[in-house]
Amino acid sequence: MIDLRATIGAFFERSRTAFDHAAKDEALLAAVTRCAELIADAFRRGDKLLIAGNGGSAADAQHIAAEFLCRYKLDRAALPAIALTTDTSNLTAIGNDLGFDQIFERQVRGLGRKGDIFIGITTSGRSPNIITALKAAREMGLTTIGFTGIPGKAMSALCDVTVISPSDETALIQQIHITAAHAICEVVERQLFPAAIKS
Repeated sequence: MIDLRATIGAFFERSRTAFDHAAKDEALLAAVTRCAELIADAFRRGDKLLIAGNGGSAADAQHIAAEFLCRYKLDRAALPAIALTTDTSNLTAIGNDLGFDQIFERQVRGLGRKGDIFIGITTSGRSPNIITALKAAREMGLTTIGFTGIPGKAMSALCDVTVISPSDETALIQQIHITAAHAICEVVERQLFPAAIKS
């Protein structure tokens, strides 16, 4: 018989350990800081943010886009962020006509412009549709950011900045990704809308 409480407790312990490592990981903190700087600069120029991922990472892409477009903590103007995971007509048309590996690449080519930023989220670093989109984004002059875990370090070759969660467990990688994204949102809001900060 499985000890449910022990299983749940063990998961919380693994999460805490992963976050403890993340909080002390200088490379991770530097990457998150650089992401915030790049995204704030892009928004200042009037450029936009495109984000994509599969499964739980698709949900994270939508979550991050919503924090920028709507608001995170501050009452401020909307910021141009688009999750490439939400348009079922595009996803099914591209997947059916061109192949699943092209579902994000095609949207990057149609929606992206030089100066924009593309964030590709893949916990393994090996998702073909994310790799293909990163290659297209680089070719077009977009800034490329990768969110991955320890198994995905190789994708750094396609990214201007790579946020690498210090874990090889998918759920923990995703937890750190969304925490890093929230930190980026807070920094970007504070940089762009200082007048909205309440003392």
